[in-house]
Amino acid sequence: MKIALDAMGGDFAPRDIVEGAVLAAREHGIPVVLVGEEKTIRQEAGKYPGSNSLPLTFVHASEAVGMDESPLTAIRKKKDSSIKVALDLLKKGEAEAVVSAGNSGAVLATAVFTLEKLSGVDRPAIGTIFPTLKGWTLLLDAGANVDCKPFHLVQFAIMGEAYAKYILKKDRPLVGLLSNGEEESKGNELIRETNAILKKSSLGYVGPVEGRDIFNGRADVVICDGFVGNAALKICEGLAEAIGAMIRQELEISLRAKIGYLFARHAVNDIKKKLDYSEYGGAPLLGVNGVVIIGHGRSSAKAIKNAIRLAHEFAQIRLPQLLVGNLEENKDLQRLGGKNLARVWEQIKEKLMD
Repeated sequence: MKIALDAMGGDFAPRDIVEGAVLAAREHGIPVVLVGEEKTIRQEAGKYPGSNSLPLTFVHASEAVGMDESPLTAIRKKKDSSIKVALDLLKKGEAEAVVSAGNSGAVLATAVFTLEKLSGVDRPAIGTIFPTLKGWTLLLDAGANVDCKPFHLVQFAIMGEAYAKYILKKDRPLVGLLSNGEEESKGNELIRETNAILKKSSLGYVGPVEGRDIFNGRADVVICDGFVGNAALKICEGLAEAIGAMIRQELEISLRAKIGYLFARHAVNDIKKKLDYSEYGGAPLLGVNGVVIIGHGRSSAKAIKNAIRLAHEFAQIRLPQLLVGNLEENKDLQRLGGKNLARVWEQIKEKLMD
């Protein structure tokens, strides 16, 4: 089961990307297809002793998409980018999943263009895992869709429930809608309309939740538009980094803190591990017809290794097919296709809110 890796994507590509592939192949025995400027990535792989005996193969791509490039420009003008070539391998069945730490907008747009969307999905979404007091919570969407309609959030809820059921192993996943208060009167029009629809659904919907509920485990899945989700994600990443820096500063200036750390270091290290994004590798792009993992632009070799492991696990359980099954079970909440989408949606909404 091969994983196609965009070797040219990320702030530290191809160095850390290739190293991550070597680690994944060596530690987990996962076959990895490195896609990029072949001479460069072969030379990079050659720096690691024994890499020739690992299940690593190379596919040439003459172009790479920059982190600041427009996704549409990348699709139109860079037909042989490492992102596109990797996704083509997945499309043709020559790989079972794709991992990229490159331009997330380009990965999203190219994945939709190349793989197409799952039946019943209007907009794919990025899912991010957060540690909680009770285990884990999936936040969806974490940045793919800035402007959403109620039916988009409903689709996120359906896909998120499936993820929590099959990946987080929750028998009856609880779904919350991120808002600025638990009261149904709060939130903007998008939140109030989505809340009214989800209340009528068969999902394990717990109602509107606040930002603090992401970490207290009130819901297994928290849904929101990509603008809010990405802001929440970046705030949490910044807070985790700041806390780590503050602890290091205190240890440097306080003998009492150093002594205390000696007794608490195991607990501190466990918490640090839970907050370290590199432990999770990347975030799945849910809603496209294939397994695609999007890594952080600053992904280290460790993060890439874990992203490859995650992609391999999702490919083994055929995650996209599981999402389709959940969408089929919730047909009454899916967006219907056709030319008169606005009129159709209004009819669905009126029916559900009767």
